[in-house]
Amino acid sequence: MDYYFKNYEAPHILTDHLNMGGENPAGERIDVTSLYFMRNSIPWIGVIGEFHFSRYNKEYWQEELCKMKAGGVTIVTTYLFWLYHEEVEGKFDFTGDNDVRLFVLEAKKAGLDVILRIGPWAHGECRNGGFPDWLLKKPYKLRDNNTEYMEQVRIFYSEIAKQVKGLFYRDGGNIIGIQVENEYVDNADHLAALKKLAIECGMEVPLYVVTGWNSTQGARIPVDEVVPLFGGYCALPWEQHIEKLPPSMHYFFNQMRNDSAIGKDLQVVKADQKDGWQLPYERYPFATCELGGGSQVTHHRRPCISGMDIYALALVKLGSGNNLPGYYMYHGGTNKIGRCSTFQESRATGYPNDVPILSYDFQAPLSEYGEVREQYRLLHMLNLFVQEFGDKFATMSAVDAAETVRRDDKTSLRYGMRTDGTSGFVFVNHYQRLDRLEEVKGAVIHAENVTFPPMDIKGDISFFFPFQMNLSGQILEYATAQPLCRQGNTYFFIKIPGISAEYRFKGGKVYRMDDETEWKFSINGTNIVTISWEQARFARKLSGNLYIGKGCDLYEMDGELKAVEEGEFHYEKWNGTEFETSTIGKMPPALVVRFEEVDEKPFTPEYQDELFLGGERTLRWKKIVVNEPDGFVEIEEIYDVAQIYADKKMVADSFYYGKPWRVPANLLYGKETYLVMSELKDDIYKEF
Repeated sequence: MDYYFKNYEAPHILTDHLNMGGENPAGERIDVTSLYFMRNSIPWIGVIGEFHFSRYNKEYWQEELCKMKAGGVTIVTTYLFWLYHEEVEGKFDFTGDNDVRLFVLEAKKAGLDVILRIGPWAHGECRNGGFPDWLLKKPYKLRDNNTEYMEQVRIFYSEIAKQVKGLFYRDGGNIIGIQVENEYVDNADHLAALKKLAIECGMEVPLYVVTGWNSTQGARIPVDEVVPLFGGYCALPWEQHIEKLPPSMHYFFNQMRNDSAIGKDLQVVKADQKDGWQLPYERYPFATCELGGGSQVTHHRRPCISGMDIYALALVKLGSGNNLPGYYMYHGGTNKIGRCSTFQESRATGYPNDVPILSYDFQAPLSEYGEVREQYRLLHMLNLFVQEFGDKFATMSAVDAAETVRRDDKTSLRYGMRTDGTSGFVFVNHYQRLDRLEEVKGAVIHAENVTFPPMDIKGDISFFFPFQMNLSGQILEYATAQPLCRQGNTYFFIKIPGISAEYRFKGGKVYRMDDETEWKFSINGTNIVTISWEQARFARKLSGNLYIGKGCDLYEMDGELKAVEEGEFHYEKWNGTEFETSTIGKMPPALVVRFEEVDEKPFTPEYQDELFLGGERTLRWKKIVVNEPDGFVEIEEIYDVAQIYADKKMVADSFYYGKPWRVPANLLYGKETYLVMSELKDDIYKEF
């Protein structure tokens, strides 16, 4: 069957129309057009990864930031939760794991830019949305321009600015952006006042951003003062029912930026659309800050996320025009417990969801404890591509398929295109979370002036193919392989499972990868290397060199190549003509874990109420003994809520969602450790 696109219309690109942009002491610039961002007048696509410094041990910040960098992240975003920094009024804490200055410096050392999400209201599943308890007791309205509230915000903003003084882009630092507020949908004047206040306090940056979602018309924002960022999640754990959701529209190609489902559980006031307000999307690049890198687990909804859930969603957004991929969360973390209260969102504090007290794992690409999940590997394929080819790709507009695919359609091909009218990329998504799509046989895609060969598309796959791509002067008319990166005049492509890799160049020369051994060829000095999907999962570009781990995830820290996993592994490095094999790591000591049944409750757990969320439940106890601090303890029990206590202090907790719970042995080693688990009942939504 033949598949066509709607006609391409060259966009009218606005420049210098926003009160945005800035220069550093070296004369480098960051600017914004209506279609893309720019660095030094070159179109640029950054990749955002969310990582909350205050939810992680500062001793490991550098290591984790380097893992993010290896995964293709170029910008780290982080909340400053007011509650964490001023739990007691007038007593600020920017020490230890709250040291935002150290975090920004560690990010710079890792080679990452920073966007600070300064609130003052943040959400992030934090108690009171991040507001301190004392603030809620004030007699004036919060999240409002009244003098009393804004004076409190001024104090908070001034303290933040003091901590990061000299680290802004204008000073030669790596803080390139500020987000004010979060999920604030109906008051442009307040957002403008917060931006003005941030600048007055010394936080001057090239980019000011806000979240732009709210109903179909988008949030009310000060139009020329900020760039709205959007999002989309593969699961909705905040939905208040426990039924299966309909198929997510995020797996269909369309140019919809706004997702009104995000935050709808907390938006107390919706914008009154009767005056005809419409967010002018055409003035801004399609940018995101909350593409779900995973999903939160709430007590009443337990989604179980796969790598393809995340990869397919991100690929669809890229094909639909996204020019700033932003993943929330990219790295999980652990909540602190304050002097006066726990810091998690809960129904007891007036929020609609109960979440774990400590765990903010989020099923993210990098887990609460820094382990790699499958979406880390798959997202890297997209992240590396936009880094390597973003200057050209960013200028390409999204063009919709000729025929729209309905939400309940499991047979039609889902496809989209990015193009500049001559060259571009076709995108195909053959994946729907929690569903199965039917095989598409003999699909022939017509893109601008190119016809791709017939393809059978089956299984859970998502991919994109180039057409009229300039490879060091050689025009690739089309390839049925996915571009990944380049090193010198060598270009690396990924073979998509079930589809033969075919390359047709201008002049009619065709190369086919029918045999897995035919992985490399040259044409007029340009080299093409095709790697398998399995190889691509572990491919990393570090310091300009392409590496492929053999079952290990490689990253670089302090100039040294490392593996995330413990053990001895092989890896390959491209030397300019071929891959050379080397070895990394060493076998760790054997971790021995012993679980001992406990007949009598050894003590009353400090947070027993959370074990009984949803009503009275039977409790089971086990003692855990580990012989050394390295490695992970894997808990394969089935439970509703579980807590681990070391010397009677809770050090970890979890809501069961169908996968083994992995906890670092160093949390338990040398301590009297107990695991307590509550009974799982059928009063929740679950995917296991």
